Amino acid sequence: MSEIYFDYNATTALDPAVREAMLPLLGETWGNPSSVHRVGRAARAALDDARYRLAACWKCRPSEVVFTSGGTESNNLAILGTAQILRDHRRHLVATPVEHPAVLQSVRLLVRRDGFRVTWLPVDAFGRVTVEAVEEAIRPDTALVTVMAANNEIGTLQPVAAIGTLCRGKGVLFHTDAVQVFGKQPFTDIHQFNADLVSVCAHKFHGPKGAGALFVRSPLQPGSLVIGGAQENERRGGTENLAAIVGLVEAFVRFVPTPVFVDATLREWAEQLAQAAVAVPGVVRRGHPIQRLSNTVAFTVAGTDGMALVAGLDLDGICASSGSACSAGSLEPSHVLQAIDVPPAEANALIRFSLGRGNSTAEVRWVADRLEAIFNRLRCVTRR
Repeated sequence: MSEIYFDYNATTALDPAVREAMLPLLGETWGNPSSVHRVGRAARAALDDARYRLAACWKCRPSEVVFTSGGTESNNLAILGTAQILRDHRRHLVATPVEHPAVLQSVRLLVRRDGFRVTWLPVDAFGRVTVEAVEEAIRPDTALVTVMAANNEIGTLQPVAAIGTLCRGKGVLFHTDAVQVFGKQPFTDIHQFNADLVSVCAHKFHGPKGAGALFVRSPLQPGSLVIGGAQENERRGGTENLAAIVGLVEAFVRFVPTPVFVDATLREWAEQLAQAAVAVPGVVRRGHPIQRLSNTVAFTVAGTDGMALVAGLDLDGICASSGSACSAGSLEPSHVLQAIDVPPAEANALIRFSLGRGNSTAEVRWVADRLEAIFNRLRCVTRR
């Protein structure tokens, strides 16, 4: 087989129907939505239609939809924007150490630059937090709790709905980075997370790159990080990327309410790969065995490292990841595995397979049959 793509958590291919929906916004509807003449009004109509369409799918108000450039910006806006409006009264944050770097770095910036304090929640051996730990961490001066819905590296799901209920009862704002769950987990509406802020990223469910959204529960108005314009109800300056926004909405409507990642099939394939991997001495599966994304299987391979694993698999035509795509190229061990007390040498030897609709039973079997030989070959190379 020439190429097997097992990296759907990093990105997905743009769906042809989504591309078709975007094309008019790259051609005849090319105006600036802020312009008041007829060309601008046509663009504004397309933008408004996209916002109303997504709001209808989310079952929220159109004013609660903020379009961004992706998951990273959505996380930045949720955390930094909320801190900006609450810093005079509340300077305490609650977060997990297994969050995406976009969340971790936002929290650390507030600590370093603005004097915020942070309570890092304990996680178990699978990277999962408890509602009780969140309750213990909340203080009178807590501005925000942020807990991701699903971990991008090891697939562990967090009890975000219960955490959101707790936070609401205590009058504390709650944000969840839900980027990895859309299209993979059941979706009824945006309120299922019980969160005040929810981050979304289009290219995780066959939408375009450079497109994201943030749900902001009314009447919350986080401070803008991108200044110089009043777009997005003064929450994000700059002329809107209309084609990308339309692509985001088209992909969400098509592939999230009916998840594009088919749970039963992907779970079966992931288990086949996991069983083949852990049959090799020195390979340990990571992530929760049950409360996890069905398409994701992660494991550490003793005697080698993540960069070698990715390169070695690529030589055999297998596209995989050693962790977050946003940390690709880093020589540091996985911060997620370090948080669950995996020794540094093993934490630096993570490999993640994340499956999707383009995969097949034949591909899974082909890879499963070759994992032992590939791992042993890479161990020999690493020892040299």
